[in-house]
Amino acid sequence: MNASKKILIIIPAYNEADNIEKVVGNLISNFPQYDYIIVNDGSTDRTKQICSERGYAVLHLPINMGIGGAVQTGYRYARDNGYDIAVQIDGDGQHDVGFLENMIRYMEEEEADCVIGSRFVKKEGFQSSGLRRIGIRFLSIMGWLLTGVRLKDITSGYRLVNRRFIRIFAEDYPADYPEPEAMVITAVHGGKIREYPVVMREREGGISSITLKKSVYYMVKVTIAMLIRRLSFGVRRQK
Repeated sequence: MNASKKILIIIPAYNEADNIEKVVGNLISNFPQYDYIIVNDGSTDRTKQICSERGYAVLHLPINMGIGGAVQTGYRYARDNGYDIAVQIDGDGQHDVGFLENMIRYMEEEEADCVIGSRFVKKEGFQSSGLRRIGIRFLSIMGWLLTGVRLKDITSGYRLVNRRFIRIFAEDYPADYPEPEAMVITAVHGGKIREYPVVMREREGGISSITLKKSVYYMVKVTIAMLIRRLSFGVRRQK
């Protein structure tokens, strides 16, 4: 890995009081070579207080913007501070930063613009529920039909992008459940996307924001958003 590269880990956090100390403590103790920024997305629990008491690097959003707004805030911070690579991980501790060095090396070897940490390449570790896996497969097929890019784990929130896509995402990033739509954005901008096998953990504390009812909304909303994104880009390209 090129030691001269500036690398930022973006941690969107909404009501992650049960997990945020573990996540950031692990970074500080075991991965000091990476910078990080927590984006506290208007949490109503003790997330803000914990970050302030521990002196963590954090941006506090005054209201809940949703995962997309929080991540875009992180990309804007990365752009404004000259980072070469931005890494997105969840604030619930599911993503193992121990894979990151190899993911960065793989990005450089493949000359990729985006590398997604995929739990489905080797199918090790936490695999999500059966219902969610069906939904992920459906969205992966949708992504392939719309862009020609085949991904096994299109909804993975563990991903890294280069400086070019830091700039793009700082200006244009999906609002809700953004990962599949962000993949479409990357593809239509000519970005090279690769997957790297990782092992993910099951959430240890707190409650997932995606309920069964929200899962149905998620599928419908994301499918429509991916279609609109692909079609709107095609219209703009034809002008």
